[in-house]
Amino acid sequence: MNAPEQPPITKLLSEWRNGDVRALDRLAPLVYGDLRLLAQRHLRREGPVTLDATELVHEACLRLIGPAVDWQDRAHFFAIAARQMRHVLVDHARRKQRDKRGGGEAAVTLQADDVEDGQSPPDVLAFDQLLTQLSAVDPRKRDVLELHYFGGLSYLEMSQVLDVSEATIDRDLRFAKAWLRQALLA
Repeated sequence: MNAPEQPPITKLLSEWRNGDVRALDRLAPLVYGDLRLLAQRHLRREGPVTLDATELVHEACLRLIGPAVDWQDRAHFFAIAARQMRHVLVDHARRKQRDKRGGGEAAVTLQADDVEDGQSPPDVLAFDQLLTQLSAVDPRKRDVLELHYFGGLSYLEMSQVLDVSEATIDRDLRFAKAWLRQALLA
């Protein structure tokens, strides 16, 4: 009996992981549109940024191509892509801050009311610092919050990426949001 056929993206990710560089050429057109939508979502949340969606996608893709990742499936790919986009935005904000203010720290303008369902906090650097702090408390809860805000992944997709139930995703996300609100009030 033959193994079930993998979806095209998952199959191409597997071929790419196994060293077939042509698989990347076939994969790119299949994921590019979704990556642009993800980038546009990030940029809408960030407010005025000097990057556009195309630049964000291309920079994230350059980071995706480098390391050998054990791609599991489409959801895993987009979770990693979302994380790379977050890193691109954080690096861009740091460069902009360094250039604008001579390297000084900017005031954090986050408020507890800024963090609601489907919204990203307005200050990507402050949010990145809070994610780092949450990681010390519970890395999986940090991952859930990151995948929710930066990846826009559904509960099902997050549960597949993190290999936990959707109920666990729901609990983790509620905890992470409460922790974030508390951190912003402190």
